[in-house]
Formats: sequence, C-alpha cells, structure tokens
Amino acid sequence: MAKESSHRSRRARAAGVHRVVVIVDENSNPFELGCATEVFGLRRPEIGRELYDFRLCSPEPALRMRDGFFTLTGVAGLEAADTADTLIVPNRPDVEVPRRPAVLDAVRRAHARGARLIGFCSGAFTLAEAGVLDGRRATAHWQWADAFRARFPAVRLESDVLFVDDGDILTAAGSAAALDLGLHVVRRDHGAEVANSVSRRLVFAAHRDGGQRQFVERPIPDVPDESLAPVLSWAQERLDSPLTIADLATRAAVSPATLHRRFRTQLGTTPLVWLTGERLALACRLIERGESRFEVVARRSGLGTATHLRTLMRRETGITPSAYRRRFGPEVN
Repeated sequence: MAKESSHRSRRARAAGVHRVVVIVDENSNPFELGCATEVFGLRRPEIGRELYDFRLCSPEPALRMRDGFFTLTGVAGLEAADTADTLIVPNRPDVEVPRRPAVLDAVRRAHARGARLIGFCSGAFTLAEAGVLDGRRATAHWQWADAFRARFPAVRLESDVLFVDDGDILTAAGSAAALDLGLHVVRRDHGAEVANSVSRRLVFAAHRDGGQRQFVERPIPDVPDESLAPVLSWAQERLDSPLTIADLATRAAVSPATLHRRFRTQLGTTPLVWLTGERLALACRLIERGESRFEVVARRSGLGTATHLRTLMRRETGITPSAYRRRFGPEVN
C-alpha cells in the first residue's frame, strides 16, 4: 500500500497537483486525521482527475496516536512538510503540553515560504505556538477558548464559529468542523460542483457556513418531530422564486419567530443566512456548468441582480463572478 501510494504521489507531483501534507505527532487525534484523509487523500474516479497529492509525515518512525489507541508507522519523515503546498498541523487533546520544536520549526518554514496552513480543532494551539497566528483570526474548540486566550492574547480568537478562513491560515473549531473546513477548502480550490461531489461521497452536508455556531442547543428534537428537513428541501427546489422568511414559516406551519428559533437550534444559523448561502452555492454551480450571463445566473439562483451576485461572491469567495468563471467554468476550445 505504501509503495502504491508513493507511485501515485510521484505521478501527481509530475502533473503539478497541489500537495497536502499532514503532520502527525505523538497523541494526535485519529478522527481529524481520518477527516483529512477522506477529504484530501482519496481517489475520486467519479471526478476523473486527481484533486490533491496527499502525504502523511511524522517526526518519529513510529508514534502512538491518542491514548495509545494504535501506533502509526510507515509514513514519511518530517522533511516532507517542506514540500507541502498546504500543511495540516498536529492536533492533540493535551493542549497544555508544548509541541516539539522540530514540528514548530516545520510550521514556521512552511508559513515563510507561502504554504497554506490548516489547523483542525486543537491544531490552533500548534499554529499559535509557532507564532504564525499573532494578529490573525482563528477559532478553536469552545471548551479550550479560555485557555487559548490566556496563552495567546495576540490571536483574535472567534470561539463560537465552525471555522475561520483567514486567507493562508484556516482553522476549524472541533472534530466534525474539520469536515466542514475540508469541504470549504475543496470548494475554494476546485469549485462548488467538485465540493458537492466530495460531500456526496462522504454523505455529509455540502455547505455549512463557517460562521455557524459550534454546537446546537437541542441536538435531538422533541416529539412531535420538528425537523427542518422538509422545509429545507422545499426551499432548495424553489431558490429561483422570491422566497421570504414568512414563506418558509408558512410552509413549516410555524410563526417566523419559531422558525428562526428552530434554525438557530438545529442548524446554528438564521433562515436568511441559510437561504442566501444556498442561493450562492446554486449560482456557483450554474457558472461552473457554463452559464456566462450573470443576470441569468442571478435570476435563476434567486439573487436578483448581477450586482447583488457580484457583491455576495466577492464577500463569500473573495473573487468576482468573472474570475470564478475563468477558474472553475468549462474550458473553451
């Protein structure tokens, strides 16, 4: 398996595929490692091309994962971090234990040469300890927020969001949020259509905005069933219509105030933010599928005008619709 992976990695690098390297250290969390592998490391035959060249590395030939669940061997040495286009740093439950100097130096070198850095969950502690988060926005699991602020006051911690995208440094709040951030990165690198394909393979929500809350107040709904699933599906089929919050509330047979409360409880966001996010995701898919008339894209996605589309896309993706089309739209012969 390691030999096959090495051959695949060489082919990917020869083709200029973006390399993602994960540093695994003593007592690292297996779940976040699994998330990184699922999102960045698996082959995607349904897409028809390699999305990433993926490698694991560690500072020791053999190291024990969290609580000694298993021992990881057979991965590259820490020098592999120096080849990363994106470097995912170690995350561990023992946040008070200093990280190895060799690992911190690898993070600093990656940052200095312009690599993208990602921290899942307590990985924010690794980034902060390396000194690359000073003056930057980041998030970490809510249960460690006070400890993080006390140790790293120069970091602008946002403790009640799923993930933070601060350009070349991205952090996710907790275990499941690692998948949200991973899919966000895929969407940023390869577009909404590819991200949707990866999420379907994962059987996971294609898009949860980073600004959503880390936890919900009632993860198990009371009886009778108050799930939002029916009204969400109904709205997703009518995004080109002038839907309002009142329309969603009427469909759910509740008051707007109750609908708002259920969105906050079940999804950690508001109806308007969710609806806008779904419309923007549809607009991105329309552009990727070849629709070049932005007024048509705006109308079919329910965003109204091309001006509104441009404003939202620049705010949420950092690029204009024209730039998005050049990057993710169909190739023109």
